[in-house]
Amino acid sequence: MAIKEDVEEGMQKGVREPLVVRASKGHPWMVYFTAFVAVCGSYEFGACAGYSSPTQDAIRKDFSLSLAEYSLFGSILTFGAMVGAITSGPIADFIGRKGAMRVSSAFCVAGWLVIYFAEGPVYLDIGRLSTGYGMGVFSYVVPVFVAEIAPKELRGTLTTLNQFMITAAVSVSFTIGNVFSWRVLAIIGLIPTAVLLLGLFFIPESPRWLAKRGREKDFVAAL
Repeated sequence: MAIKEDVEEGMQKGVREPLVVRASKGHPWMVYFTAFVAVCGSYEFGACAGYSSPTQDAIRKDFSLSLAEYSLFGSILTFGAMVGAITSGPIADFIGRKGAMRVSSAFCVAGWLVIYFAEGPVYLDIGRLSTGYGMGVFSYVVPVFVAEIAPKELRGTLTTLNQFMITAAVSVSFTIGNVFSWRVLAIIGLIPTAVLLLGLFFIPESPRWLAKRGREKDFVAAL
């Protein structure tokens, strides 16, 4: 890494001062807030994964779907997630961790809206595929981003939030899916992405990514 090379060069020249001095005005709450915003993507992951189980009977009844047709609706999510996971690394490296989360959120928003307005099984499958892609991108970029913004003394704690939010969202989806209709549950799935998209305006980009891109001023500011 460029940072490592700079450190080694500085040591060779006898420079003892650190390259970056952490600002005294930094507050731990900003780290917690940044992590919270990011793991809204993890919650969205769980909401997508937990959607098809509680809605099965209602959707099959409304569209007269066979078990095989509904199984396609449930499983096509994993195909979208696979493609999302494969492409998530290049996307996150090219446009940044925050940019990747925006892309993921866009696919999830589009998918939920298509499901909500669906008038047939084809639209359901398209919406499910779209949310699956967004879920796949989230599966990579959220834990990476949290690990990169967290100080070492908080890294272990904060990175566990990723899995916690996924399982919490699945549990919530199973529970409220017995109360709300499948269309309302699709709209509820938009809430985590709305919080994430709004929160991204108030949190910094990953310092590690900024350093890799050579954006030194932004890197220092993000610290």
